[in-house]
Amino acid sequence: MFERVLIANRGEIACRVIRTCRRLGIHTIAVYSEADRDAQHVRLADEAWPIGGPRPADSYLRGDAILQVAQQSGAQAIHPGYGFLSENTGFARACAQAGIAFIGPQPESIDAMGSKAAAKALMESHAVPLVPGYHGENQDAGFLAEQAAQTGFPLMIKAASGGGGKGMRIVRNAGEFADALASAQREAASAFGDTRVILERYVEHPRHIEFQVFGDSQGHVIHLNERECSAQRRYQKVLEETPSPFLDGARRAAMGEAAVAAARAVDYVGAGTVEFIVAANGEFFFMEMNTRLQVEHPVTELTLGLDLVEWQLRIAAGQPLPLRQEQVHAHGHAIEVRLYAEDPEQNFLPGSGRLQTLRLPAPSAHVRLDGGVIEGDTVTIFYDPMIAKLIVFDATRAQALQRLREALAACEIVGPKSNIGFLERLARHPAVVEGRIDTGYLDRHLDEFLQGDVAPPTDVLFAAAAAALLQDELGITTSPADPHSPWARADAWRIGHAGKRLVALTLREQRYEIEAHGHDGDYQLRHGEAHSDVRGARLHDGALSARFDGASRRIPLRSDAARVLLHDAHGQRYSFARAAAFAWASEEAAGGNQVIAPMPGRIVLVKASAGDHVEVGQELLVMEAMKMELALKAPRAGTIESVSAVPGEFVEADAVLVRFEA
Repeated sequence: MFERVLIANRGEIACRVIRTCRRLGIHTIAVYSEADRDAQHVRLADEAWPIGGPRPADSYLRGDAILQVAQQSGAQAIHPGYGFLSENTGFARACAQAGIAFIGPQPESIDAMGSKAAAKALMESHAVPLVPGYHGENQDAGFLAEQAAQTGFPLMIKAASGGGGKGMRIVRNAGEFADALASAQREAASAFGDTRVILERYVEHPRHIEFQVFGDSQGHVIHLNERECSAQRRYQKVLEETPSPFLDGARRAAMGEAAVAAARAVDYVGAGTVEFIVAANGEFFFMEMNTRLQVEHPVTELTLGLDLVEWQLRIAAGQPLPLRQEQVHAHGHAIEVRLYAEDPEQNFLPGSGRLQTLRLPAPSAHVRLDGGVIEGDTVTIFYDPMIAKLIVFDATRAQALQRLREALAACEIVGPKSNIGFLERLARHPAVVEGRIDTGYLDRHLDEFLQGDVAPPTDVLFAAAAAALLQDELGITTSPADPHSPWARADAWRIGHAGKRLVALTLREQRYEIEAHGHDGDYQLRHGEAHSDVRGARLHDGALSARFDGASRRIPLRSDAARVLLHDAHGQRYSFARAAAFAWASEEAAGGNQVIAPMPGRIVLVKASAGDHVEVGQELLVMEAMKMELALKAPRAGTIESVSAVPGEFVEADAVLVRFEA
């Protein structure tokens, strides 16, 4: 076994590899960019070395710099994690030339699976089921049109290189083919520098099921069962689970045999994933093979009781597979989701910024958390905005889904916006609960998973207000020697009558004011025309209990001086921020007099100047952040007083870029 291993990655996967190495007594060496000098993987590793600037191209994609660190630090092996250099043939070969083990497959295996077209041709020669279509070298437009007609419609045009949904088009009839082909080729050329495409029969409402495979240097190959990844948004996985609710024993065995055949076709060594597309009638077809560890590998680990990173290390060190196929036995059901800094209500706009609050459920036999950040860390604009992976396990799928709902309800993120509410709705949605989701379901029904701008019900407002009042009354600020003194309580108590207080809450930038009379858990609350008589309100053990108009309720809830987080009877999440009871009108209106940067980023275009008269919604600036372009628009009609943004300039979050005349 290796004694010193370098992890050529960052964040969650780097921390994940470090934990296994530490358990095995292996000295760990981390690398980091300027943006990651205080990151958790740097703190967890036994030693860490800087490798360049914050952008991936200046650091984590610099194979030469990483190899130099490996040689200087005495690393015997490099674990590439996933992403970055994990499927880079050149880097794998450079490791071999430097006498350092690459903890992954042979370069030839990576090459064989790097092109969709070449991989399909290879799979065809080894009797692995393929979607009917064309994956040859002739790329003449007329010839491709003939092949499309033979394949039949609907069909899918796919870029032969790359992934991530780039260069993909669905064609419903022959009349659409020429335009769709040209569009797919343009996008493929831009994304991958390769215009070649393949044609496949389009499988309506397919499922995405992948098999974990492992091979060793002695020629043994096995599979470790399947993971269903059909819950996807724009071809990106959202929820992964094992076992698949769709497969029976016979189909699982047939797909497992096909996955092993695919791995044998390339003399595979190490961890890999063979991905299949599965039709509604159960037919399955090879889609592609990922020659690395997958993000969703923990669900396999929980159901099999294995550590796949340990398997990777042992196989890379020349040891045989720890198990034979007949020794692989799964138990229970596991589900994984990923907590991201993103705003689902704004087309999943990636977020960044300091994690002011990061509350996650306690790890247990039923809950696992794989993360790369802690409270106080910053989610940067340079890398994937994943905060943590949440994985749950239980005896049955129904029980695992309930564990997932409970675990998500215990999560709270303050700072950048997050997708927790979206994941909670996903975990309760009938299509997920009933196991009938397909790869296009989320995109077709996305509005069913978003909260929208619907105002919170009055019973939710009253529960949040009662919690806020109780929280304020706990604020003993004077006479600590006499906590029972009436002067030590902040409850607006008055001699002879109940004092009036105003509770101000904000949700999605909307302000709500609730009038309150009473104290010590007994309140009369009013919001607009709605009112409620609250009696016996108490905060205890993560919940508010009270009688609302005579009806007793227990509401899961957390509150502090800054916010109130609660779930209603349907599991819907509401995270209210506490606001000042009285706000000056001028302060309320100030937001309409300026345009601020929503996150750190680089200014790409400036489309307005001082003195310009603009209309509401007019585009004023374009900035680039987290690999996306964001258009910043005028909040109102008016005349611009000043523009402080300059093209090419890097700006911080909340920087004022444009000011309007009052």
